[in-house]
Amino acid sequence: MRDQDEPQWLTGQGPAALGRPLYLGIVNITPDSMSDGGRFLDPAAAAAQGARLLGLGAGILDLGGESTRPGAAPVSPEQEWARLDPVLARLRLEVPQAPLSLDTRHAWVAEQGLSAGVAILNDVTGFTDPGMLGLARSSRCGLVAMRSRLAGGALVMPPYDQPDPDQPFAAIRELAAVRDRLLGAGIAPERILLDPGFGFGLGYAGDLALWKALAELPRALDWPVERFCIGISRKRFLAWRAGEPDRAPADRDGLTLQAHREALALGYRVFRTHAAMG
Repeated sequence: MRDQDEPQWLTGQGPAALGRPLYLGIVNITPDSMSDGGRFLDPAAAAAQGARLLGLGAGILDLGGESTRPGAAPVSPEQEWARLDPVLARLRLEVPQAPLSLDTRHAWVAEQGLSAGVAILNDVTGFTDPGMLGLARSSRCGLVAMRSRLAGGALVMPPYDQPDPDQPFAAIRELAAVRDRLLGAGIAPERILLDPGFGFGLGYAGDLALWKALAELPRALDWPVERFCIGISRKRFLAWRAGEPDRAPADRDGLTLQAHREALALGYRVFRTHAAMG
């Protein structure tokens, strides 16, 4: 029986317990994602990957139809939804018990997803778009709000060897702005997970400084440690930190697992992952 004092994350399909690790299994329905682009464009392959992740221990499936890797080409909302729609329909039939999260920054796509039964919206731009923020406010879904950097509507991805002497302070200020945006819209904190945004707008020095700041991040933001979502899976930061910058993304699951364990030791409980759980 669940402890009544156990922290919860409110999603559109009821509360998710946060007293133990919770993994959002990533299913990339894209031709150009960093580690598995093109593998799950077919709805049958995507559904099979979702079932595999659930079998490995994922509690939620996080579906994305637009790659946000450095240098990826943007896609229209219509193209993004055309990739997502058949996969959502198949998953609702094959694994109806699994809560689904939609990784999108487009309000129209998010609205279609909520109508199709999605329980969580995961926005890499931190709900900066007024349409996304309005949809978050008017719905009951769970929210994952990530810190990133935008210029002209595009994600900023600097060279990874670029130093930034203002790290991790700038990133923490940016994450605080994401928090304040959602709370200022009247959204209950129990619906929100904050994602520090490793790799988004940061070089290696910035990522490393932000990782080292994880121990102090809850206090710095006055935000419970269990209400963060750590998205570090297969990130180049892990390969650089290991002294193997050329290690392929698909070969970084061991490094991902090590990073998860480090974060778990600090009290973090929610992780987005391609495969590494435990």
